[in-house]
Amino acid sequence: MTPTHILFVGATGSVGRYAVEEGRHQGCHVRALVRDASRARFASGIEVIEGDLTSVDSMRAALDGIDGIVFTQGAHGGPTMVESVDYGAVRNALDALEGRPVRIALMTAIGVTYMEGSFNASTHTHDWKRRSERLVRASGNEYTIVRPGWFDMNAPDQHELVFEQGDRHRTASPADGVVSRAQIAQVLVTALGCEAAAYKTLELVSTTGPAQDRARLDAMFAALDPDPKDTLDGVRDEDNFPPCCQPKRVKEDLKRIEDFAAGRTA
Repeated sequence: MTPTHILFVGATGSVGRYAVEEGRHQGCHVRALVRDASRARFASGIEVIEGDLTSVDSMRAALDGIDGIVFTQGAHGGPTMVESVDYGAVRNALDALEGRPVRIALMTAIGVTYMEGSFNASTHTHDWKRRSERLVRASGNEYTIVRPGWFDMNAPDQHELVFEQGDRHRTASPADGVVSRAQIAQVLVTALGCEAAAYKTLELVSTTGPAQDRARLDAMFAALDPDPKDTLDGVRDEDNFPPCCQPKRVKEDLKRIEDFAAGRTA
């Protein structure tokens, strides 16, 4: 499905602002979810809806009439906040939809499958982002999961995008890859309208060279391998995060989302 009415979650964030503008540029009806509409600053033509991504009821209202979602939200306040925002927004949106189909573009992070590093040990950020990916895959929706490199640390001549798979980035530093926020937004929004991007997970970095046009991005999506249907992880991801060892509440969330998907296809 190619969505025309898109909800942007994390719309006022450092990537979200670019994503909202990219959606407008690509001709979509853009709805930006914000906490305080009086402080939102967007171009004309952007629908702004006030709500709370930690509330299922707010997400239900925000998703009315929506057939696509771009998730760019992110928290930095420790494990509880990361669970509430990075994971919770995805869970709440899927709960609010109750199986209604939408096309999803989810931004997580490069190195998200690196569970043993000091960064993840202190923040649990990779844990919760990876769990949010699993919810999206379990939902039965068409999706693209984008794991970008370090934001805006690319050199002035470093704009040629590279799609990777397998997530073997282990330094938790810009050595894992860099990419501009504007290009992250372009890839997320372009993925929603590209059938070849469906059911795929990729790491996104940039290298020396000029930026590709949208037609070239479509070909790059087509060259990727889809995620396997018999697992909740991305294609070639390291098997280091057993579903059986997840918290009880996460298992319950996953089962509920899977039940919604099964009910839609029954």
